[in-house]
Amino acid sequence: MHTVEPDVVTDVLIVGSGPAGASAALALSTYGVPNIVVTRYARLADTPRAHITNQRTMEVLRDLGVEDEVVAKATPQHLMGDTTFCTSLAGEELGRVRSWGNDPLVQAAHELASPTRMCDMPQHLMEPVLIDAAVARGTHLRFSTVYKSFVQDADGVTVTVEDRLRGDEYTIRAKYLIGADGGRSQVAEDAGLPMGGQMGVAGSINIVFDADLTKYTAHRPSTLYWVLAPGATVGGIGAGLVRCVRPWNEWLIVWGYDVTAGAPDLTTEYAESVVRKLIGDDDIPVTVKSSSAWTVNEMYAETYSAGRVFCAGDATHRHPPSNGLGSNTSVQDSYNLAWKLKLVLDGTASPRLLDTYTAERAPIGRQIVTRANKSIGETAPVFEALDGLSPQTPEQLWANIAARKDATEAAEKQRARLREAIAFKVYEFNAHGVDLNQRYASEAIVPDGTPDPGFDRDPELHHQPSTRPGARLPHAWLTYGTRTLSTLDTVGQGRFTLITGIGSDHWTRAAEAQDPEITTVVIGPGRQYEDPYGDWARLSEIADGGALLVRPDGYVAFRHATAAASAEDAERLLTAALRRILGHA
Repeated sequence: MHTVEPDVVTDVLIVGSGPAGASAALALSTYGVPNIVVTRYARLADTPRAHITNQRTMEVLRDLGVEDEVVAKATPQHLMGDTTFCTSLAGEELGRVRSWGNDPLVQAAHELASPTRMCDMPQHLMEPVLIDAAVARGTHLRFSTVYKSFVQDADGVTVTVEDRLRGDEYTIRAKYLIGADGGRSQVAEDAGLPMGGQMGVAGSINIVFDADLTKYTAHRPSTLYWVLAPGATVGGIGAGLVRCVRPWNEWLIVWGYDVTAGAPDLTTEYAESVVRKLIGDDDIPVTVKSSSAWTVNEMYAETYSAGRVFCAGDATHRHPPSNGLGSNTSVQDSYNLAWKLKLVLDGTASPRLLDTYTAERAPIGRQIVTRANKSIGETAPVFEALDGLSPQTPEQLWANIAARKDATEAAEKQRARLREAIAFKVYEFNAHGVDLNQRYASEAIVPDGTPDPGFDRDPELHHQPSTRPGARLPHAWLTYGTRTLSTLDTVGQGRFTLITGIGSDHWTRAAEAQDPEITTVVIGPGRQYEDPYGDWARLSEIADGGALLVRPDGYVAFRHATAAASAEDAERLLTAALRRILGHA
């Protein structure tokens, strides 16, 4: 039992203001849950860091009401995608791969999959959007406030923090604590979350700089330019990387170092020498703004909570930036957790609902850590095709690269290997299935007794929509009078939604009788028109009176493929489903 009077009281305390913490605050404040965010820093992110924002995250931001602001500030999808492999930006181009949905066939898949488009939104621009909206809706934000420790009991968590400006400590009493304090999470360590994998498997350096590189990039617009240069295979991500922050003047370079020898002295002169090497043009004016060393990690939490303490984001999955999964998974962690906390705090759900957070998100965290590290290894074949992995002089590497143009059988095979190696990078740059094929299995999902059909195509590359419980509700365009809405626009906003079709009176009345009341969406006779894009086919289970119960996070929790036999039958089925989902069963 808590006996010492705390200095501050709230429902949820969030440690960290990065993508996970900021999105948790935004979701909780949107749902009306009192919360406080503390961050040890005096400001939000001041470097670009995370940037790729995929369709699922854009759907979350759409539901939370900030999609338009993100789109207005982000680099749009069509400027993201001619991923280029070269010897330097000014040097020889070795190949390109259309990326991030910009291949025409992949773009079509993106259009069919979601009402949103992915974009490039650097973290120093994303965090203010999330935090500003959260604060406007009720979040209390405290900069320069260091988390020190927590003690929890049956009723809540007492957290000790230090005010860095005053130098004193005070306590915050919360019903729940969220540790979103990054890859060196003290909250996760203090909570004793079991971890798999390892930290510090390789070393990388980020160098942020300004330079007008229009003449080397605007004709092949891309988020990423990969440079095969001497030393590029050391540590890091497998090659020198020039990343566009803002077209075509703001940039970030990723360069590796030998983690066993320690990071180099990051002087301005050292940083500029790396920048010059990767640009390949010494006459371009360059302004180095910052440089920092970091390590490539391959670690994931096996459990995301301990009692009333929950962790999210990099605190639970630590991996390189390959595939652009970090901030996306962080935002989605918090989105999954926030609606559950809201329903538990207002007494609608049992605390058992919170157990489903680990059950649903931990497998996703492990998957993306594995995928991101695997993508690093998939860069090696590009070097192998050019005999660039063996220790050698720079002159030998350039000779190997030049040899691919010889009119010989060996050179022909080398060119084929290079093309295949670059094309295989689609598993990093066009992994649409990794972004959207997440499936949940937990007590907050009601199985419908159907066998898992698996995937018809590679589940990492291709999204496969499904209304089977545990899958995200498929996107389909619906016409409501003068409005055209996505199915995803009819769900969310912190509430449960029943989607049903013709012959739905029993389902509609059953939904109205529930506590919490369920919003009902009745979809009209889709079979009466030709549907060349397959929108209706994705919801065929409800065409003749069936029903889908969709959770606040847009995931199908219950499916009944036929019309209810009676109002009593519909009410019984929905009541049982809700009791299970809310932890009352």
